[in-house]
Amino acid sequence: MTVLFVDSDGPPLGSEADAVDLIGHAFGEQASTIVVPVERFRPEFFDLRTRLLGEFAQKLVNYRILLVILGNIDQYTLASESLRAFVHESNRGRHIWFTQDRKSFQDRIATNT
Repeated sequence: MTVLFVDSDGPPLGSEADAVDLIGHAFGEQASTIVVPVERFRPEFFDLRTRLLGEFAQKLVNYRILLVILGNIDQYTLASESLRAFVHESNRGRHIWFTQDRKSFQDRIATNT
């Protein structure tokens, strides 16, 4: 599995266009997984009512790229039962994972390969 780790520094992400840019970068690196730190996303990204998270993630799913959101999103999940449920269901699947840290991601990879 080739993994593209997105830098924590850089402009905020969240739009479909941002997802397309990451897909292009992933294809250039022949990566099947993109790991994006939480701090790269705009705060409204985690508000499901904006649909930003769903549209962003769907774009990567369409290209069969695993999206891993890396970091603590407790501030968002504590405020939204819907987001908590989304994270729970996503973590049961193979398309979008939410992991607390790099070690958690590596452990998850080890058990799913």
